[in-house]
Amino acid sequence: MKCDVMFANEKVKEAFDKLDSGKYEEKQLKQFLIRALEDISKNAFCGIRIPKKLIPEEYVKRYNIHNTWKYNLPDGWRLIYSVENNQLYVISIVLEWMDHKEYERRFKY
Repeated sequence: MKCDVMFANEKVKEAFDKLDSGKYEEKQLKQFLIRALEDISKNAFCGIRIPKKLIPEEYVKRYNIHNTWKYNLPDGWRLIYSVENNQLYVISIVLEWMDHKEYERRFKY
């Protein structure tokens, strides 16, 4: 199912934009993220659904979301997003990206 992809807020968008001006690893991460966003725009459900009981309370409070999805990026990075549907169209909302260690800490694995 095709969808629009947007960032959860301006802070997340700015962090994404700043990856261009960083070190080689950050530029490479941006390329991984661009590929992920393209995949998600083609199919909002291409990621792995994270069980509701594992959704961090911070996400619920900050973004008022009720589902989270994980897209595995190369080198152990993870893109976390949510999918919303208002019956006219589907929107995927990018919440954040993190390395595997931070992902395990955030989702209490």
